[in-house]
Amino acid sequence: MNKPECIIFDCDGVLVDSEVINNRVLLEMASEYGVSMDLTTAVEEFSGIRLKEGIKILQQRANRPFPDNFEQTFRARTYEIFKKEMKAVEGVKTLLDSLTIPFCVASSGPVEKIKLNLTVTGLVGYFENRIFSGYDINSWKPDPGIFLYAAEKMEFAPAVCAVIEDSKAGIIAAKRGGFNTFGYAKPFNAKELEKEGATVFYHMHELPKLLSLD
Repeated sequence: MNKPECIIFDCDGVLVDSEVINNRVLLEMASEYGVSMDLTTAVEEFSGIRLKEGIKILQQRANRPFPDNFEQTFRARTYEIFKKEMKAVEGVKTLLDSLTIPFCVASSGPVEKIKLNLTVTGLVGYFENRIFSGYDINSWKPDPGIFLYAAEKMEFAPAVCAVIEDSKAGIIAAKRGGFNTFGYAKPFNAKELEKEGATVFYHMHELPKLLSLD
């Protein structure tokens, strides 16, 4: 593509390495209710979707109902683990330092979670006043609402923005919104992201060339 005028980053799995922690805790909690699922499957199935949807899928596999406070307990547990274990995605700080065009973060997660993750990993300073959450507008991927909202707030048309995603739901949302879409892929999901229309890459140092920034 031509050089974009704005870059919109997803948070989980793109800026911060949170997907494994999220799913590990989710499976540990669900296993108490008879759910058996391996971590790789969970990461593949739940990446990019709203937490409530992931919990609903696990509940269907459980042998008894989850408690009403299941989501609340999950968030409390993961927040504590994030503070100890969360790391920035490899190469992302170098990438952010190199950018000379506007950029922001747009995520399905709650604002407090996004800010916690970015703070723990030392990235929050890059995104001051440019953090957008699906909870702001009650819209979650694969609906394109969160990306359209972020573009509007940043004052750019979707066609001149690049969205950086790592999940099928996120790629679908970005393509539906008319964005140039780039998939930060793992070996297990590269073909799936490509199938949904993303330009696939495997390391953050590949992005400047893909975006015509270098």
